[in-house]
Amino acid sequence: MSGPARLILVTGANGLVGRALVAELVARKLEVCGALRRPHEMLPCCKHMVVGELNGQTDWHGALAGATQIVHLAARAHVTDETTNASLDTFSDINTAGTLNLARQSAQAGVRRFVFVSTVKVNGEGKETPYSEADEPCPEDAYAMSKWEAEKGLRAIATETGMELVVLRPPLVYGPGVGANFLRLMQLIDLGLPLPLGGMNNCRSLIYIGNLVDAIATCLTQPEAANKMYLLADAEDVSTMGLIERLSEALGKRTKLFHMPRSLLKLAGIVLNKQRAMDRLLYSLTVDSSAICQELNWVPPFSMKFGLTETAKWYKNRIEDLKIQSVNGDVQDSEEDGKKRGSSLNVL
Repeated sequence: MSGPARLILVTGANGLVGRALVAELVARKLEVCGALRRPHEMLPCCKHMVVGELNGQTDWHGALAGATQIVHLAARAHVTDETTNASLDTFSDINTAGTLNLARQSAQAGVRRFVFVSTVKVNGEGKETPYSEADEPCPEDAYAMSKWEAEKGLRAIATETGMELVVLRPPLVYGPGVGANFLRLMQLIDLGLPLPLGGMNNCRSLIYIGNLVDAIATCLTQPEAANKMYLLADAEDVSTMGLIERLSEALGKRTKLFHMPRSLLKLAGIVLNKQRAMDRLLYSLTVDSSAICQELNWVPPFSMKFGLTETAKWYKNRIEDLKIQSVNGDVQDSEEDGKKRGSSLNVL
């Protein structure tokens, strides 16, 4: 996109992806404003604006002043064991109504391009062949449904107002600061516990945070991205067993895997109310990211090996920090901070 200098508004700027994206955009000498929920969530590398909670009534006028592009990351993240009607309503209020409210105000403020980071879960929970942009959406839980409804509403607003829309559907994001199931897997490997996942030769697409950030930056600048939807992932996929082996190597640990029948693992997931999490370990979910590569000439700049190595480095540094803080009596506060950082992962 050419023209006058751009101000890029990044929502969810204090989250896992947001922090990395803001840092990258600033490194590229772009003007960035980070939208935050709370005053204490400071951003050291760019200006910021506190907007409060995300919902259908959020007032974005102050944050939108001068903005020409938006990357919308803020969302209620996927929570696997929330099944109540209240949680369904919350997903919709934040991820759908909150997104569409921002989009309407953005169009009124003259924003030219709106980049929405959705999730591959809009396509479904996995199948034997890779998902592509041509597949019919099949969201299965409240989180994915709220994102799909947001996508549809955004397209209607874009058509009505002429604001350019770009939708990205990434799979699970990993990298320094990762939380949720990915962090728990690293913790289990670090403890040296035997894991019953030997022989799990499924296939999963993941995306390193550096690759996702690079793709977002590309979609901000490429004219060809206007009004497109793209699936994207790392350049290679990995099985659950392969991921454990690679993480073990990166962490300097010995892999301890043994085989357990899939039926017993599924039963354990049901008993522990972790059926969806277990399904992600057992079954395949891959994406075909050839469209963004061909149309925008985008190539993931980082290999999976590099991404896992950087994630392992962060994890080991985190453990050392916790040990030091434990000596000083600050470990409880540090763990709380870690949970907050991890919760921003849209385990996409």
